[in-house]
Amino acid sequence: MGTAQPNHRPEDEDAPWFEASIAQLQDLMAEGHLSSEELTQAYLSRGAALDATLHAIIDTNPDALAIAATLDVERAAGRVRGPLHGIPVLLKDNIATDDRMETTAGSLALVGSRVPGDAIIVTRLRDAGAVVLGKTNLSEWANFRGFVPDALTAAGLFLNGWSARGGFTRNPYVLGWDPCGSSSGSAVAVATNLCAVAIGTETDGSIVCPAGNNGIVGLKPTVGLIAQAGIIPISHSQDTAGPMGRTVSDVAILLNAMVSPFGDVKGKRIPSDYQRFLKRGALKGKRIGVDRRSFSADWDADPSLIAVTERALDVMRSLGATIVDIVGPDPTTFHELETAVLLTESKVGLEVYLSRLTGTTLRTLADLIAFDRDHCDEEMPFFGQELFEIAESTKGLDDPAYLTARAACLDLTRTYGYDKLIADLTLDAFASPTYSSGSNGPAVAGYPIISVPTGVAEDGRPGGIWLSAGFLDEPALLAMAYDLEQAVGRRPQPGYLGTIPDLPPDAGLCAVPFPGGVDSADALEAGRMAVKRQPIRRFVAI
Repeated sequence: MGTAQPNHRPEDEDAPWFEASIAQLQDLMAEGHLSSEELTQAYLSRGAALDATLHAIIDTNPDALAIAATLDVERAAGRVRGPLHGIPVLLKDNIATDDRMETTAGSLALVGSRVPGDAIIVTRLRDAGAVVLGKTNLSEWANFRGFVPDALTAAGLFLNGWSARGGFTRNPYVLGWDPCGSSSGSAVAVATNLCAVAIGTETDGSIVCPAGNNGIVGLKPTVGLIAQAGIIPISHSQDTAGPMGRTVSDVAILLNAMVSPFGDVKGKRIPSDYQRFLKRGALKGKRIGVDRRSFSADWDADPSLIAVTERALDVMRSLGATIVDIVGPDPTTFHELETAVLLTESKVGLEVYLSRLTGTTLRTLADLIAFDRDHCDEEMPFFGQELFEIAESTKGLDDPAYLTARAACLDLTRTYGYDKLIADLTLDAFASPTYSSGSNGPAVAGYPIISVPTGVAEDGRPGGIWLSAGFLDEPALLAMAYDLEQAVGRRPQPGYLGTIPDLPPDAGLCAVPFPGGVDSADALEAGRMAVKRQPIRRFVAI
């Protein structure tokens, strides 16, 4: 039997801060009707009431109120740093903060470890006047540790949003439905007004999928636009942090503060203010490519949510956009190539990250694997660590197999994929349904994608549309998303429907000693076969 609905504090819904945008919150503070300290306390109180059930927040900043009070003093003295001054922001728990909070990726293995400093994006947020309110729960290790057992998948049970440290994040629209991952806590916190805005991270779908499933806006930027330093890594080729908010405007404001270019983006011309692109009429004359395979069961689309996406396409047509049928990059052709890249890069990146920590003796991926085995009852009650174990067997960034796989990924998604389609068909963007495989291609290409909520299905689950585009096309995406959002109207509010489901059955991984080790040929082969069996949607969550 599942548990009852949470008390979602309906009294908060009459407060002026509830569902308010960043601009509205700034107006309230400027007019003296609200202080940052009062706003921070309101979010903390709401979080304390809801989070025992929703598990969106994994850690609360004990200094948040003091920081907010200091920012109020600055405001009273006439110093306002910008649109984020005094605005409470939540960060995913794989983003380093040099304060009294933990940075663990949801794993017990990193509890008590200390980071060398704030992540670059955290420094930028603090400088912009944001109040770091706390850390959000996530799919442990950003969903790149192991696989859901086949029996649970067949039963339709979801493990997205679970971490050993934070438990199960629950979807506030339909409590038993998939919150998606890995940035599930960030999405749920924004959706339920536990913060003004939040930061997520994405390797493949981990911002846009939870955004879509929780009725908010989420932007995964071009890889290289936002610094990776200080974020627990999976893949330097695909990882990026990104803004999550209730409106496109809020996402644009947060993006302004996060921009910190590196790699291929460094030296490129970057807008100083993404808000200036948010104008009505942006969709008029635009050509939007749609690969109808992304609406099919073969690409893991959900029939009920497709109807919401179709309505969004109708609105886009009414705003002057032309929908062009295309054949785009096919995730089935690069699924295993992408996995090979992520496995190789994850071992290298994690070990560099671990080497910089203090307060821990864990330095290698093999150390993490051993920790999970030693703490199996807590870390692996529901699923294992096949991905960790296969990654441990990889041979580094000079491995010809890795280099070949990465080059093939770029050919299939960029050179002969989106870049060619944009040039040949004069396309401005691409559209696909939320909760489908439509995020895979942009993830592998490193191109931007945004999730826009546009309605709810008959069963109360939110849906919308994912819009993606080419290299550094964030201005165009934000403009089109804003035009669509304004035409559709306010996002649907969570309904807290159904009940909290019971915990999944124990996977039985801890009942017997672990055979072999990370070098066991049988274990590695079993893991590789598991990779092949995984549905593409499993990688719309990392």
